[in-house]
Amino acid sequence: MPTTPARETLHRCDRRAVMTLRCLFVDFNSYFASVEQYDDPALLGRPVAVVPVLSATTCAIAASYEAKAFGVKTGTPVWEALELCPDLVLREARPARYIAMHHRLMAAIEECIPHGKAESIDEVPCWLIGRERERSNAVAIAGRIKQRLVDEGFGPAIRCSIGIAPNRFLAKTASDMRKPDGLRVLEESDLPHALHALELRDFCGIGPSVEQRLLRAGIRTSEQLCAASRSQLRAAWGSIEGERYWLQLRGHELPGRTERRASLGHSHVLGPELRSFEGARAVLFKLLAKAAMRLRHERYLAGGLAIRMRFVGMDRRFERDLTFAPLDDTPTLLRLLGDELSTLEAAAQRRRWNVKRHPPLSVAVTLMQLEPAGSITQELMESRGRAKAISATLDSINRRYGNNTLYFGAMQEALEQDAAPMRIPFAAIPEAGLEEDVGARGKPAADTAEELWLERERQFKVMAEEAHRKAREQPERVRAATKPFGVGGWVRNPAAEPESPGTMGSLF
Repeated sequence: MPTTPARETLHRCDRRAVMTLRCLFVDFNSYFASVEQYDDPALLGRPVAVVPVLSATTCAIAASYEAKAFGVKTGTPVWEALELCPDLVLREARPARYIAMHHRLMAAIEECIPHGKAESIDEVPCWLIGRERERSNAVAIAGRIKQRLVDEGFGPAIRCSIGIAPNRFLAKTASDMRKPDGLRVLEESDLPHALHALELRDFCGIGPSVEQRLLRAGIRTSEQLCAASRSQLRAAWGSIEGERYWLQLRGHELPGRTERRASLGHSHVLGPELRSFEGARAVLFKLLAKAAMRLRHERYLAGGLAIRMRFVGMDRRFERDLTFAPLDDTPTLLRLLGDELSTLEAAAQRRRWNVKRHPPLSVAVTLMQLEPAGSITQELMESRGRAKAISATLDSINRRYGNNTLYFGAMQEALEQDAAPMRIPFAAIPEAGLEEDVGARGKPAADTAEELWLERERQFKVMAEEAHRKAREQPERVRAATKPFGVGGWVRNPAAEPESPGTMGSLF
């Protein structure tokens, strides 16, 4: 059949429509809980929640789809989760195991398509090139990834949802639209109407604060969000980020922004056995030593230190913010921390702080005012030289034989209780050599080499603090929900784990 100009134009339009797909985004469903079900097949089909510590006043950091059916989700307080689902199985998080599984899963994807840098431990974008951008070919690649998981024996516990779209932002959005084990394709011709059924909070990058800004700007639905002008979104966001969002909604792939690190730190919700001044002090020393090691690894100097401690049943916090000449050595930082904690110890001795009534609940240290090492002239004092030499020796030994093979004595209690273990950040895969202690849970430190870090742990901390606040407001519900549970393994067995009168299991 001869080709007419009109038919040729239509052909070009059709081909342009099927060549708009640039990103295939893989999102592993309920990843932490799925790994627990994979390792223990007896958990398949059962509601499972993963928690950071075995305490009823913390929160779930992951929930299986069976648990989600009861309303249990990330951030649900443990005591509330037990109310919603009395048969819920609780498992303490095992970050090293999740990292090891991550690398196996990335290798499986690599067999089907080269992937980009993982955005978190359970999400990875894969970039489509050439004929891979045609819808049929992109869908075929997604099918091969899913089949590969089955062939490698990961199924049925570990599944993934896949989104395919013109850019990473929309591909990630599409991966959330059909869960679990779903596949969703968004082409330019599908936009924006395919997004209208979503809630504002369903979009990546729209959290509570951004949602409030949009509401104040009169944007209450996804349809209104998609119809808003570039200038309207810039005004709503109060920055150029609104313009970037406008472009991403229309399928544009934007270059990533390079941001200089401003701070580096760690936090930990204390287990019942460490809710004392001595226990909190030991954990703070461990957290700061770990942060200082990361500081040197990433070749930064810190000019400030923030110390935070929250207490059970008390809104007032212990807060200290220090500034000093930029440094990176562990002995000096620990001395500064110890000096500040001595004031809290004195308050307890003078009975201005009732430790038994208001024991420490969570602790955090943050190194601030970071500057690249080498950009600042170092001090020439002999004592500082010794401190730096000690830090370099610690790093060398611990990198070779396992983290905290050699450590400062003030950390002893935290290490004995396996406190402040490695955590998995939301947008990162931690480097186990810097994080996991040698011999933690009977295993040597793993050997991984990933450079992303911290956001996920910060979100867990916020959720845990909210869970603790709710627990203080409703102690009777907490007591009732957790009564049949014991500390060891959180197994529902009232006969084997009798509750002592007047106590709440493992809470205090």
